[in-house]
Amino acid sequence: MIRPRFLLLSASVVAVLAAALWIGASGVRADGADFVRWDIINITVPFNATPPITTISSGGVAFALADANLKIQFTGSGTFVAPASGHSDDDRRHAGGESGAVTGGGTWETFDGATSTGSGTYQVTRLVSWQFANFASPVTTDLIGPNAANGNAILRIQYSDGSEGVLGVGCHGPGAPAGIQEGVIATKGYFTYWTAPAPLPTVNANRTSFHILR
Repeated sequence: MIRPRFLLLSASVVAVLAAALWIGASGVRADGADFVRWDIINITVPFNATPPITTISSGGVAFALADANLKIQFTGSGTFVAPASGHSDDDRRHAGGESGAVTGGGTWETFDGATSTGSGTYQVTRLVSWQFANFASPVTTDLIGPNAANGNAILRIQYSDGSEGVLGVGCHGPGAPAGIQEGVIATKGYFTYWTAPAPLPTVNANRTSFHILR
């Protein structure tokens, strides 16, 4: 049976409207669910300042590697609603299941060595997993907003060239417990970009952030 195209469109519209309703009511948490913003960030640290001054903002870049030569570069940001896991609110309930209430995306570019092999945009289509670790210690200036958090998220994404994959975002910010890898990992079709280069102190790349929007 041929599935009417308007039904597919309706399902997509419902997901977008659900995310938009959460965005418009960022002061609300329903049934313990989290409304979270994620970003690949810029970071500015003048190391000659005393005390150090750290500023974070959206619009950064991050890389992930498939091997020594093959890599993918991302920019991006977005939001998602993460269902509660059922633990007590004291435990923050930040380990829920999948959700279609997502927004956002960014750009991608693939490389073989120094040669660009493709580029375009991507769109987040679904939240697979959100794992909250703790609230991050404050930095001097956070231009994204309050309530920065450490943890990880797995997002399903659609690439502009028709391929599909997942984007893993990990934030090991100030005050994070051990075990969180900072940066991004990804798949694109059969390519597995599962190595996230560690961020370097003097290089503005490979850093991410989460913010719990209330």
